[in-house]
Amino acid sequence: MNLAGFFGWPTRLNGSGPRTPSRAARRAILLCRNLLSERGEVSGTLLAAEALAAYQALDENSRAGFFDLLIEEFSPDSKQVLSAGDAYRADPSPENLARLQAAVESPREELFRRLNLAPGGTRILVELRGGLLRKLDLNPHWEPIVADLERLLIAWFNRGFLELRRIDWRTSALVLEKLIRYEAVHEIQGWNDLHRRLEVDRRCYAFFHPALPDEPIIFIEAALTHGMTDRVQPLLDPGSAVLPPESADFAMFYSITNCQEGLRGVPFGSFLIKQVVEDLGREFPRIRKFATVSPVPGFREWLAANPELAPLQVKLAQPLWWESERLSEELRQELIPLCARYLLHAKHRREPLDPVARFHLRNGARLERINWLGDISAIGMQRSAGIMVNYFYRLADLEKNHETYTRDYHIVAASEIESLAKRKTMRPAPGPNNKRLPA
Repeated sequence: MNLAGFFGWPTRLNGSGPRTPSRAARRAILLCRNLLSERGEVSGTLLAAEALAAYQALDENSRAGFFDLLIEEFSPDSKQVLSAGDAYRADPSPENLARLQAAVESPREELFRRLNLAPGGTRILVELRGGLLRKLDLNPHWEPIVADLERLLIAWFNRGFLELRRIDWRTSALVLEKLIRYEAVHEIQGWNDLHRRLEVDRRCYAFFHPALPDEPIIFIEAALTHGMTDRVQPLLDPGSAVLPPESADFAMFYSITNCQEGLRGVPFGSFLIKQVVEDLGREFPRIRKFATVSPVPGFREWLAANPELAPLQVKLAQPLWWESERLSEELRQELIPLCARYLLHAKHRREPLDPVARFHLRNGARLERINWLGDISAIGMQRSAGIMVNYFYRLADLEKNHETYTRDYHIVAASEIESLAKRKTMRPAPGPNNKRLPA
């Protein structure tokens, strides 16, 4: 007899076979049960702190068992959901609607609300969701926990709770160190590099939350420039000349980093860009143009997935191909139109396959320009053959572009990019991500 099944503990299969929760995991779950049954606010706060301490003390295997039990014991009761649904179908009264809404809400959501009462509860729950996301591919049955936390975190981290702060060289060393550690787009190479990124012709802004006062939630880096930049290396050069900011006519966003893995999917990036645009416009009235110099992170992977493009892969495999004038020009002629086709027609459901494109288009930006060898760093070559993209933020068009995209998934793009996407080059083979390519 399977004793785990007999006693009601989950026996789902994972990579190592049936998993029986440890005694420590069961104790943490017992504390969670007690917390849900507690009515006193003071005793509830103490019990929430005890339950979170018990969770934090779990090792990796015990945490997996804890998450299994969260699914097993704190999911909606299917019989109650069906009964409430039948009652509402028979009589769609406000009372029956309230009963149905109460039945479909996961008990985990109320558990997480109560855990959040403990000192440091928000931080621990954000970290808990981050741990779930990292293991979700191997444990897809944890998805309901991730979804429950996402709904709560969207409410807890809405724009009304977030504080926008400018980060400069006078900011606390604790926060500056975290910027160096978290930067995910263009690695910060130590304090000298960071100092250049915070000079008078640069701007860095971050959102903070009262529950995480010294933890940047998301931050954005901008350079004040003459004209729209097509390459990122000059912006990242610690030895580059500092420009008088009052003479700039463009603000170029070159890095946006989400710092907290557990807040993935919480949509505050758009608020950040729009508020930074407003702040920069007030500080520098001459700057009325805002754009990004952005990576194309999935382009090389998309190319590799198309067998008909194998000759290109051979050329791209040659060491330092970009230093060969002939080979670089050959690849430019092929890759720029293919990149336009990738950005406009390769899909993830109805949205662009490229995650950076999805982010900026949702925010109302226009796909403006594709730049050859815009990022010749190792990571830039690895993910996009050095190609970078400018997304243009025109204040008067942001709302219109946002509505067009979110309603119809129409990509607002410069006519040149639309023309490039139609240019005849090597054609990718049919596949799930390029069915919509023009003939």
